[in-house]
Amino acid sequence: MKRHFRALGVPLLLLLTVLLEVFLMEGTALCQASQRDLDALSKASVIYIATVRKDGNQSKAAPVWFTFTPDGLIYIQTRPDRWKAKRVRRGSPMIGWIGSRTGPAFIAKAEITSDPLVVHRILDDFPHRYLMVRLGWHAPKQAMFDKGDVVAIKITPVHDLPEGFASKPGSPAPSLDAHAANSPG
Repeated sequence: MKRHFRALGVPLLLLLTVLLEVFLMEGTALCQASQRDLDALSKASVIYIATVRKDGNQSKAAPVWFTFTPDGLIYIQTRPDRWKAKRVRRGSPMIGWIGSRTGPAFIAKAEITSDPLVVHRILDDFPHRYLMVRLGWHAPKQAMFDKGDVVAIKITPVHDLPEGFASKPGSPAPSLDAHAANSPG
């Protein structure tokens, strides 16, 4: 009996270690979109995103095409020389509005990724989501990612922003910390 337990002990310990690593990595694995946002994402054709400038203020919100996972990770693509890519590269959070400039709002962590699964999801989902892509206009191609002409950005929602939260370029951006964002002052 001890022999069987010992034989299972090492693989079980390794499995638990990997699971803890996945769920505790920088706290991002536990973040996900709320049910409100998942419902809105399933109906929306665009999201409006703003990044945070070096001075801590919001940029102007711009509409982007997107795809998302069942747990609410959002994937977009952009050229690497765009401000959103430059700011994300430096660690800027992202503020998003789903469906319209007045839609449900959230604040998120964002990162440029070369993960082949993310790129594949964009390449596979965009033609299904967007007629212009099906017709060949603005269609992302694997070669564009390979050459660095476009980059994939993974957006991980951290928390919802209050109903009616509006884009105000040049005004202070909300905090990634939900407690700071909800406290008065």
